[in-house]
Amino acid sequence: MDKETRNAAVAAACIMLGFGLAAYFMPTIMLAVGQYSTAVAGVIAICFVAAFFLVFWLRGRARRG
Repeated sequence: MDKETRNAAVAAACIMLGFGLAAYFMPTIMLAVGQYSTAVAGVIAICFVAAFFLVFWLRGRARRG
């Protein structure tokens, strides 16, 4: 494994760990926000899923350019 591949693997692992931790706490967050507004809780869930794909899409664009 060369340095560039190792750096990419470490970055992907950190991103996955961060999102994994956020996903672990997502039910608690959704219940807390859902008591305030179910629409806002839905928007938070949609933003979480979109952010997951957005981070990897941006990383891929940065690596190409």
